[in-house]
Amino acid sequence: METMFLHNGTYWIIFIVFMLLSWLVSARLKSKFRTYSKIPVAGGMTGRDVAEKMLRDNGVTGVIVQSVQGELTDHYNPLKKTINLSRDVYSGNSVAAAAVAAHETGHALQHAQSYAWLNMRSKLAPVVSFSSNWIQWVLIAGLVLINSRPEILLVGIVLFAITTLFSIITLPVEINASKRALVWLASAGITYPDTYGKARDALKWAAYTYIIAALGSLATLIYYIMIFMGARDR
Repeated sequence: METMFLHNGTYWIIFIVFMLLSWLVSARLKSKFRTYSKIPVAGGMTGRDVAEKMLRDNGVTGVIVQSVQGELTDHYNPLKKTINLSRDVYSGNSVAAAAVAAHETGHALQHAQSYAWLNMRSKLAPVVSFSSNWIQWVLIAGLVLINSRPEILLVGIVLFAITTLFSIITLPVEINASKRALVWLASAGITYPDTYGKARDALKWAAYTYIIAALGSLATLIYYIMIFMGARDR
């Protein structure tokens, strides 16, 4: 019983630390985007204009740029081949809007060019979806029955490892999309020396959210592995 309390204490420390880090990064990201949303880009181009021009410049066809509701809900859907931009980004004429639109278009370019890390993430997505539906219940059962049926916890660890792997694979996908975006924004004359750094800063803080998520997932995975190893050695 005492060991279980120690395990629970460790879990809550991990949870609180990464929850706090995630909140701090998210708050900083929103602050950056509010600031950079007030700085216009040359030519009066909106996020939609940026995405469509980046697609044309790279010879990518068949991708639809559309508006979606919400804040920072921007994403690329490889199944439907749609670049989904939040309304402020879709209609906005700012450094923030241009950076986000170019980043999401970067994912469309990855898809069109069969970028290896994106392909790997896409293949893993259905497995992650299945795992996510069962992880919580399997881990709870594994912890409750740790002394009599430790193999249940092992199954939970395998499921959790899949989601952790997905988080780690996401990192090069996001970083590469930002690199593509920044190179194109500069070469296309969308950003200049005075605005390029701001676009890079905005995308840098967006990347931090994925890094924190991956590290938190990895730390939690190691925590469950330590519990399993400890139970096996008893």
